[in-house]
Amino acid sequence: MTDTAVTRNDEASRYEIRLGDTLAGFAEFERRPDEIRFTHTEVDPAFQGKGLAGILAAEALADAAASGETIAPYCPYIAAYLKKHDVEGASIRWPQVPGA
Repeated sequence: MTDTAVTRNDEASRYEIRLGDTLAGFAEFERRPDEIRFTHTEVDPAFQGKGLAGILAAEALADAAASGETIAPYCPYIAAYLKKHDVEGASIRWPQVPGA
């Protein structure tokens, strides 16, 4: 994939993935004193099927882990990603979901 970049946009509380200058998707998060909660991940329908969600999740989670933040996956996509992939140095706090 050419010109793919993932950046952390603290002002918007999300990681963004771009193809060139085009925003293709994002992973929203909430900062808490003791953790970073990933709450929603979305890829623009025009860019789906290209593996961008996986690239976005991998880079966002690696960045959060590198910063020493505990990751709390409230987003179903991020939770599924973490169940299938190891993120080096990640400390994960699985949310207690009622009825789960």
